[in-house]
Amino acid sequence: MLEGQVAIITGGAKGIGRYIATTYADAGAKVAIADVDLERLEQTAGELRTLGAETLAVTADVRDEDSVRALMERVAGEFGKIDILVNNAGIVPHFAWGVPHWPAIRDMDLSFWDRVIRTNLYGTFLCTKHVIPYMERQGGGHIINLHGGGGLRSCAYMVSKDAIWTFTRYVAMEVADANICVVVMSPGAAIATEDAPEEARQRMPGPEFAGNRFVLAATAPMALSGKLLTVQDGQLALDVHPALA
Repeated sequence: MLEGQVAIITGGAKGIGRYIATTYADAGAKVAIADVDLERLEQTAGELRTLGAETLAVTADVRDEDSVRALMERVAGEFGKIDILVNNAGIVPHFAWGVPHWPAIRDMDLSFWDRVIRTNLYGTFLCTKHVIPYMERQGGGHIINLHGGGGLRSCAYMVSKDAIWTFTRYVAMEVADANICVVVMSPGAAIATEDAPEEARQRMPGPEFAGNRFVLAATAPMALSGKLLTVQDGQLALDVHPALA
């Protein structure tokens, strides 16, 4: 479904990013994974190569503009183009894992708030900003931003994710004439990744719950650009923001 396309997945070394990278490899894409965790990055890249995917592992910090710029240059230089960007890198409150919650707002250090917002929201902004020129030059592309999650004491996280939803809608309008489709999608449920406690992995769905939804998102038509998407009966469909449900 994605044969010959080049995809970048940020936060691709583990968790849902690792799973998305695997589904893209299975779909025939050339996959670039970016992360700050070098050891896990190389491990995941090895797994992707065993699937037969052309794979590039790039150490990158989405909070740093020079790092993001270098990431895009490296991928375009290696593969010749960038068709898909998945803005997955983020700091997530593991509220459902039975681990200590994040601090309440009244107890939260500014540095903690900044780290969440800079990673989740600024990272999405920087990667989007620096991939757009490549997609414009080649006549189009897909940018997929992640939404979903939330719970008690996840205020900073949800502020970042709702901002990303708004960011998606307005960027989509800016780049529509360049044939760049920008969408936002959740994994479909709260996910227990490979780093979750055993109890949580027994109780909650794993990343495979997402199925091929992110592959489908990478094929979304321009008519869906700017939209919050889900999958119904194997097809892309409009989702309803939880606050509006």
